[in-house]
Amino acid sequence: MRAIGWTSTASILISGFCYLLLSQSSMELGSILQFLESKTILVTGATGFLAKIFLEKILRTQPNVGKIFLLLRAANTQSAEQRFHDEIISKELFGPLREKWGANLDAFILERIALVPGDISYEDLGVKDSKLREEMWGQLDVIVNVAATTNFDERYDIALGINTLGAKNVLNFAKKCAKLKALLHVSTAYVCGEKDGLILEEPFTMGETLIGASQLDINHEKELVEERLNELQAEGCTEEFITSTMKDMGIQRSRMHGWPNTYVYTKAMGEMLLGHFKENVPLVIIRPTIITSTYKEPFPGWVEGVRTIDSVLIGYGKGKLNCLLGDPESIIDLIPADMVVNAMIVGMVAHASQPCEKIYHAGSSLRNPLKLFHLHELFFMYFRHNPWIDRHGNTIRVSKGRFLSTIGGFHRYMAICYLLPLKGLQLVNIVFCQYFKDIHMDLNQKITLVKRYVELYKPYLFFKAVFDDMQLENLRAARERNEEGDMFYFDPKCIDWEEYFMKTHVPGFIKHVMK
Repeated sequence: MRAIGWTSTASILISGFCYLLLSQSSMELGSILQFLESKTILVTGATGFLAKIFLEKILRTQPNVGKIFLLLRAANTQSAEQRFHDEIISKELFGPLREKWGANLDAFILERIALVPGDISYEDLGVKDSKLREEMWGQLDVIVNVAATTNFDERYDIALGINTLGAKNVLNFAKKCAKLKALLHVSTAYVCGEKDGLILEEPFTMGETLIGASQLDINHEKELVEERLNELQAEGCTEEFITSTMKDMGIQRSRMHGWPNTYVYTKAMGEMLLGHFKENVPLVIIRPTIITSTYKEPFPGWVEGVRTIDSVLIGYGKGKLNCLLGDPESIIDLIPADMVVNAMIVGMVAHASQPCEKIYHAGSSLRNPLKLFHLHELFFMYFRHNPWIDRHGNTIRVSKGRFLSTIGGFHRYMAICYLLPLKGLQLVNIVFCQYFKDIHMDLNQKITLVKRYVELYKPYLFFKAVFDDMQLENLRAARERNEEGDMFYFDPKCIDWEEYFMKTHVPGFIKHVMK
């Protein structure tokens, strides 16, 4: 994966070159709906944000899909059914589907969806029912792997098991499917680490690192984790201590090989295993950037959970954000979730039954960039005109705050506003015979946690790269020539960021998450 030095002039030249290439290319794309008809699809990570939007899109646009197997982490079928009801079908996202089918929705779901208790961390995806496994191997046309742990400082053993070895388990399962036409794997654009410049849509080679000075051995990483876990358990360490140690190990191993955190490191290794062992499996890897609420379908603004930028949004809304750390000129690469899902669907259809490995960046930084200072302005503008009302009925007034544009500025701010008062509290605590001990410990833990999160998020607050999407643009061009093109939109150039945040994302987040 290479990065090219980036300037405004280079942007124009590269974009023009891409246009010339695209104008001469002729990727053909048949009917998407026709492809989906009667197809059997396996979706892993089915309770995840993106997987739910994918499932809803397929069921709504092609009700004649064959069968969709949903892999859920559950002990048994009953537990899987409970998770499906509580975490998937009962969500507002499926409201339009409920309106369409009414009283017949349950029968439709029963006919189209099969729940599979399992876990991609295990061989054969942890599917214990041998008859079910054989049925899936004989019927599956497409596998969509969305399962992942996205915590930046996840335990190394867990992240390695899901993001890295889990990807290989999915591939091995795919190889046993007699009529498989495509394996689609969702990764992240940030597998590039902290590179700057233009990041190309290129695959990793096995053992590649981002520092070039060492060779990455994934089997060795697995052995290191197993050895360390055995040591900790033999020493009788508490689960809390083991978790902390595994988190630290993940960060340490990530940075040793050039990645900033455990999440992107283990996702990069997952890509390596897929590319190296794929053989003739048609493989499509989608690398989204920062995924936000739906742009248009099934309705604008649906989002679930506090995603990357939304913690800033909450801070603004509740009047608790006095400053923002980051380079105001950094590009925050955002892409609505429904656009990512549409790119996934078009990508898997375009390359079905082709023994290839295609990489697609799904983002906006090249074609419709949004800078951090603009995002800051939009959040302030929204809550100035639409102030948050707290649980006591009080109107929260927001201040614009200020940027801390360097890490040095952040440390000075922390020292003056928090560390000095904490030192004073420590002295008072001594004088008053540890009377304020609990308050001191609580504040100290919070400051330590803030520092840890700043270290984890620092690469993205000062991010200097732009994600090339020439190959995705080629896919877009093929989609636009297709009569169903408007149904599967994913062009970020159509987004008016001010309108999107003011009328879609922020109201949607407040409605569906903050409530």
